[in-house]
Amino acid sequence: MPYSLTVKKTEGKPGQVYYPLQLNTVPIPTPGPGQLLIKLSAAALNHRDLFIRQQLYPGISFTSPLLADGYGIVTAAGSNSHPLLHKPVLLVPTRGWASDPTGPEDLAKNFTILGASRLAEGLGTAQEYIVVDEADIVPAPAHLTPTEGAALPLVGVTGWRALVSKSGNAEPGRNILITGIGGGVALQVLQFAVAKGCNVYVTSGDEGKIERAVGLGAKGGVNYREGDWEKKLGGLLPKDRPYLDAVIDGAGGEVVSKSVRLLKPGGVISSYGMTVGPKMDWVMQATLKHIELKGTTMGSKREFEEMVAFVDEHKIRPVVSRVVKGLDNVEGIDGLFEDMKAGRQFGKLVIQIDGDDSSSKL
Repeated sequence: MPYSLTVKKTEGKPGQVYYPLQLNTVPIPTPGPGQLLIKLSAAALNHRDLFIRQQLYPGISFTSPLLADGYGIVTAAGSNSHPLLHKPVLLVPTRGWASDPTGPEDLAKNFTILGASRLAEGLGTAQEYIVVDEADIVPAPAHLTPTEGAALPLVGVTGWRALVSKSGNAEPGRNILITGIGGGVALQVLQFAVAKGCNVYVTSGDEGKIERAVGLGAKGGVNYREGDWEKKLGGLLPKDRPYLDAVIDGAGGEVVSKSVRLLKPGGVISSYGMTVGPKMDWVMQATLKHIELKGTTMGSKREFEEMVAFVDEHKIRPVVSRVVKGLDNVEGIDGLFEDMKAGRQFGKLVIQIDGDDSSSKL
């Protein structure tokens, strides 16, 4: 019998409880009309999954499999035929957001992310087989391995929207600051911005992560643990463009007060997360400089398709930090969560569910 991985409910307060992982055996589902059966090859973790285990995320299901990111092979179609039958695909990681550039069409009722969600029961990628609607997959770029493909979906669409759709500065020669390099979204933004010809700068509390970011194309970086990091960053900017055009931020905290000194008038802070805390200070200097603060998270199906096409065109390979093999390797998967809690990862944490990790062949 195939496996699925869920969380088991235990008593405790939000932020203090830590739901254990539960391995289950389940039957292979059958696709109905307009549906496809996917045999999953790999799945990846996101911070949302850690928040679910800590009861810090709403609408948790304890019967639906975890995880939103998945790469797999179409093995059956409800209509008995489909052009992607026996081909590798990526799963669209969200539901309820088709194309509206301002946000989900019905955020309150229908929008959700796959994985342990009551609004998407059964739709998590921590399982060996999954049934999805035909519209909720895209062909996997042929240059990606299964683990690389699984590393892409949610961080890819989140980073694409933050950089391309929201910042308006994904242009050659623009100076872009990416905070907290090492996380999945930040690294995807780095790869997208470099491919678009931007001058990319990064922050991190780990000098080694800054060095690795430079190896991926960043022009330089600064350690945010140093109190005057914005001054050091200013010294790295090119003399013919000594300012930032945009900041892509997932931390919050002091990002406004620190970056406002470097942002051009009318510059943009595109914020996709606030890991430092749930509040961000707004300073008068930002108002006087006409700085725009834009909140953003996830992305539409249309943006997902645009992002995957860009990855395919530029042959971008998502950064994978560590892989464990086997959905039944609960101890190993718990270790991936420990990496995330400690902030040890540089890139995505991935579970190889099935087979080897050779490149896909369309």
